[in-house]
Amino acid sequence: MKPVGAVLGDRERLQWDFTPLVGVGPLRFGMSHDEVIAALDADPPSTGPCGWGGRLAWFRLPTSYGDALTTYYGESGRLSCIAVDALHGPQVTMDGLRLVGRVPSELVDLFIDHMRSRGLPEAVRYSQYGDFGADELGLVLRAQRAGDILLTRPVFVAREWADRVCDVTEGCVPDEEWQVYC
Repeated sequence: MKPVGAVLGDRERLQWDFTPLVGVGPLRFGMSHDEVIAALDADPPSTGPCGWGGRLAWFRLPTSYGDALTTYYGESGRLSCIAVDALHGPQVTMDGLRLVGRVPSELVDLFIDHMRSRGLPEAVRYSQYGDFGADELGLVLRAQRAGDILLTRPVFVAREWADRVCDVTEGCVPDEEWQVYC
């Protein structure tokens, strides 16, 4: 068994696809917390309140050696945001582009090329912390510490939360998520 701080290789991770503004892997935005638990078939999650009145949950998955996902639920109790852990989370792809556990400086050019191929090169935005993403996709690729390096921790949001997804102060991504660095 790997230690909790170990980074999983792509072959050790579950393989999920991302559909912008719709969902990630078996999860769809708008699901209830109970529906998320059933879809993941995971151990019971740890849960807690978010500072803005919503809730969050941390999930371990069968292949993870630590928390693999953080899910955030709006005041309605519906799934609005999914953050995939860079060390232990599933590998999520978007049109063949691997998004999880990548060195951010290596992924940014590929991401810009992907947005260019969709006719949206000007849609790429950067957060106040230097994380990159796009409102049109409901995606921000955050950086998470893995020992002495940084790896990508994608944060996917529902359409209602996509406006200013990269903006730390005015976007809907919860403060709790912006504070995750290790």
